[in-house]
This record gives sequence, C-alpha cells and structure tokens, in this order.
Amino acid sequence: MSNATDGFPLDSAPRVPFLPTANAPRPSTSRMIAEALRAAIVEGTLEPGAPLRQDAIARHFSVSAIPVREALRLLETEGWVKVELNKGATVARLTPAEAREIYEIRSALESLAIALAIPNHTPETLREAASLREAAEREPDPALYVARNEAFHTCLYAPANRPQLAEMIAALHRRGERYLRLKFGLPAYKGESDTEHEAILAAVERKDIAAAQSLISAHLLGTGELVYRFLTERAQAEAAAATPRRRRGRPARTPTTIGS
Repeated sequence: MSNATDGFPLDSAPRVPFLPTANAPRPSTSRMIAEALRAAIVEGTLEPGAPLRQDAIARHFSVSAIPVREALRLLETEGWVKVELNKGATVARLTPAEAREIYEIRSALESLAIALAIPNHTPETLREAASLREAAEREPDPALYVARNEAFHTCLYAPANRPQLAEMIAALHRRGERYLRLKFGLPAYKGESDTEHEAILAAVERKDIAAAQSLISAHLLGTGELVYRFLTERAQAEAAAATPRRRRGRPARTPTTIGS
C-alpha cells in the first residue's frame, strides 16, 4: 500500500490486512476500510471537516473505488461521515446539538433496557458487571476506556434479552464515541462518571428498578449536557478568535450619521 495519498493523512492509522490466513474469517474489504477510517477519525488522524477523496483512499488501500464507496456509505449511516451532492465526503463535524440528542436517546433506551434486565440478573452477571466497572475506573487510556465503558453498560442490559434494543444502543454508543472522548479533556468529569457508575450498579444489585432508571437517565443526560456546553463554548471561543483575523487588513468604516 502506498502512503502517497494526496493529502489523505492515514500514515498512523490501522492498515487493512488483505492477506489473512487460509482458515481466518475474512470480513468484506469495504468493512475493513470503514473500520480503518473510523479508527483514524476517533484517534484524530482524520479531523472533523477533513475531505475524504475516494481516489486517494482507494490508492491508500490499493483497492478499486467500489469498496471505498461502500465504506463511506456505511460510515455515513453511522454518523461518522457527511456526504454532500457535488461536494463529496468529509469527516462529520462534532456538533453540540448532535451530542445532546445522542445522549437523550440513549437515556430513553437504556432506562428501558435496565428495567427489563434487572429481574434477570444473577450473581454471576453482577460480578461481571462489577469487574467491568472497576476496569473502566482504572483505565487511563481514552481508547480503552471507551471500550470498557461500553462493555460495562452492555453487561448491565444484556439480561434484558432484547436483541433489537441492544443493537440500537450499540449503534448509539458507536455514534457517540467521539463525544465520549471529550471527557478526557475534563478530568473532574471522569471521576464523577465513575462514581455514578458505582451508584447505578448498586441499584441494580439491590434490584431497585426505579432508582436504577433514575440514575442511568441522570448519568446520560448529564453527559450530554456537559458535552453540549463544552462544544458550544469552544465554538464561541473559536468564532471570537477568528473575528479579529477576518477584520485585519480591512479599511476602517466611516461612521454613518442619521440623515446622511
């Protein structure tokens, strides 16, 4: 594979393994490309708004344009990529409104899931949830924390035995992964989140459905509002910083008087 991709910055991104062993299951080429692009977006190698040129991606992965188009369509459905007519594909930008909405929907779905799961939890599933919670609390690496956080939540809801509900929740976890990583820029929130996880698990252990629903809802809605405020304030700061640059070099305007 060539790294000369006309500005397509994937030098440090995961490479697609096109030569699996004979006995290894081989996922589709388009899915492998999608996974590599998703990883590059999450890690920041591909920044929000970056163009995703099909020809450059195809050269990078030494494939035709067909699996690249399929990969971009998949990423678009997951919210990672934005495709516009006559403009092509770009990395989707992080927006305050999307962040809040993702967590609002998660709150509704996960409140339902935890209520359905609690009656079916066993000592074994509760021990697994406790172990996953502790692993997430100890994890300093953002990429691993995201995975451990999702595993903890998934373990809480698994006994509900609602595969379609689980699939919808998993899709929202994937869509919100970039937003979740923002908490590592807010160290105090990480500790607060871990404390909330502990309280949620305690409610599940004592089979208090109402408390568990209230706690999971507050936990998710709080995260959504925190990220919403963070992104809103960052956008305002960036706009304020850009204003002097836009005005620089322009001649001063003569004030207009009434009647002139």
